Amino acid sequence: MSGKVGFSKQAVAAEQEMRTLFEPTPLIKNEFLSERYQAEIWLKREDLSPVRSYKIRGAFNAMRKSIKVGGPQTFVCASAGNHAQGVAYACRHFGVSGVVFMPVTTPDQKIYKTRVFGGDAVEIRLVGDYFDDTLASAQAYCGEAGAHFLSPFDDPDVIEGQASAAVEILEQMSGVPDLLVLPVGGGGLSAGVRSYLKSAGLTLDMVLAEPSGGASLAAALSAGAPVTLANVDTFVDGAAVARVGARTFEALADMSLDDVLSVPEDRICTTILEMLNHEGIVLEPAGALAVDALKDLADRVRGRRVVIVTSGGNFDFERLPEVKERAQRYSGVKKYFLLRLPQRPGALRDFLELLGPDDDIARFEYLKKSARNFGTVLIGIETSAPENFSRLMAALDEAGFSCRDITNDQAVAEFVV
Repeated sequence: MSGKVGFSKQAVAAEQEMRTLFEPTPLIKNEFLSERYQAEIWLKREDLSPVRSYKIRGAFNAMRKSIKVGGPQTFVCASAGNHAQGVAYACRHFGVSGVVFMPVTTPDQKIYKTRVFGGDAVEIRLVGDYFDDTLASAQAYCGEAGAHFLSPFDDPDVIEGQASAAVEILEQMSGVPDLLVLPVGGGGLSAGVRSYLKSAGLTLDMVLAEPSGGASLAAALSAGAPVTLANVDTFVDGAAVARVGARTFEALADMSLDDVLSVPEDRICTTILEMLNHEGIVLEPAGALAVDALKDLADRVRGRRVVIVTSGGNFDFERLPEVKERAQRYSGVKKYFLLRLPQRPGALRDFLELLGPDDDIARFEYLKKSARNFGTVLIGIETSAPENFSRLMAALDEAGFSCRDITNDQAVAEFVV
């Protein structure tokens, strides 16, 4: 795909057609990040599109081209997130019918937003507990109804539509940046941008960032072909994909593994909070993915002009406590312990006196209440600096308290925390 003659012209045409739907998303220099990394950092704010993500681009373009050639007037997708909202918005714009399949477990907020964007043009069907079941139902429906299935990323017209973001970046910047950092999940955005740059004859340093728990592109590059990951951490739901697309991989197959970064989910949470607290910018986990990658690129970006794509801002604030929790744990300022507490008067007071002035108890729960000599307590502690825990653990050991750190013990932590 990346070598096809005319792709750049098609991407430019797609970008021009999109002006009937929305204005170009802003490209804004970010002083906070620029100062931190001693670079010129620009954010391509896809989180400010009408549906708060870039997904509207691919959905619009694929729908536009199908309608133009007299294709089916009913469009179907399987999605519980940004793709569903992009499809719904485009259906209402074109005045065509849409059927959006979502898992039964989809949060009400996402169902509501899809319904608002689509209005009467879109029907929402809740099918299956898992996405694979939802996808199978959507594809089966397409076969029965003769409808057009819109893949979220592995579709040439969707890829072409996502490439319009690169067209805008170059027009808005009046030149080529030194480095472009993109998030990658299924690969639609990155494949579109890379294909456009190649087709236009432009050479540009590019880095792709994917979540550690869904590093499907790195796995594909290592294997030489797309492979299916055995397990996926779905926290970065906009980019956590078990298998990169076949068409998208075709455009990305010559990427160097050194230019594909694996970004820890918990660290992304620190970036979500930083952008919210310092800049007032609301980013979903996938939207913060490329920004967070700067932490691994500090030496590479210094003194350079860098464009970061913030791919989405559909953040459910009910997730904020989880984001804060994960950020604190990653930063080392919050830990969970199993404390073996003697069942004697004054034992709790003795423990509390060992806490430092900046140590706060965030959770305290007896896990065993019995007549035994010792009881087990689940305790969560927040502090101001990671080194405070070294002092606390030394004090506990000296006082004879048995204490086990379970913060990073995934199996135990998921059961009791």
